[in-house]
Amino acid sequence: MNLQPSDNPDDLKVVLEAALLAAVEPLTLAELRRMFEQEESNPGLSNDVLRRALDDLRAQWHGRGVELIQVADGWRFQTRAEMQPWLSRLKNEKPPRYSRAVLETLAIIAYRQPVTRGDIEDIRGVSVNPNIIKTLEERGWIEAIGHRDVPGRPALFGTTGHFLSDLGLRTLSELPPLEELGNLVTPDETALIPELREELADNDVPPTFGAVIETARASTASDSAVTEIS
Repeated sequence: MNLQPSDNPDDLKVVLEAALLAAVEPLTLAELRRMFEQEESNPGLSNDVLRRALDDLRAQWHGRGVELIQVADGWRFQTRAEMQPWLSRLKNEKPPRYSRAVLETLAIIAYRQPVTRGDIEDIRGVSVNPNIIKTLEERGWIEAIGHRDVPGRPALFGTTGHFLSDLGLRTLSELPPLEELGNLVTPDETALIPELREELADNDVPPTFGAVIETARASTASDSAVTEIS
C-alpha cells in the first residue's frame, strides 16, 4: 500500500483515520501534523489542510455507530450515544458513582468559575470536604488556575479541557443550559452525564440540586465572566 498523504487527499484521510482510531486520547492538530513533517524545506501539511481532511473524514463516518468529533483536547473517534444501551452490556464494571456533594461542587465550579473553596461553601451553605476537591482533581475535571488576591491567597478553581472532552465539548460556551443538565446523554462512556443521570435518579438526591446550580449561574452575572479553557 503506497500511500502519499502529502499529495493525495484520500491517502491523507486514511492515515488520519488510522492515527485517530489507534489513539487512546484525543489528538490535536499539532500532534497530527507531526506525522507529516519532513525536512526543513518541506514542513509538511498546514492546519487548514488537516482541518479539511478531518471534516471530510467526519462526514464519511456520519450515520455509523462510531463518529469523529472535535473536543477540547483535540479530535477523537467515539461511539455514538445511541449505542450505549448495547455496549454497556459488554462491561462488567459499573462507572464510578459520585455523591450529591461532589456533583453540586462540580456544577458550581463549571458554571461560576473561577471560584474558591469559600465561594463554593457560600453557595452550598455547608463546608466543602477537602476530599471532594481531591476527587475532582484526580479525575482531571478541575484544577487550580490561580489565587485570589486576598489574605491567605485561596486557590481559584476552574474546569479543565479534559472535563470538556469527557462531555464531548470544545469550550465552556457549549455547556448545556442548567435546566437541561440532567437530561443529556453523552457520547463517551467515560463522560460525566451518565453518572449524573444515575445520581439524579436516586431517591436521596433532592430537587434542590437544580436550584443550587441555578444560584451558581445567577451569581456569575454580578461577578467575573466564565473563563474558557481550551
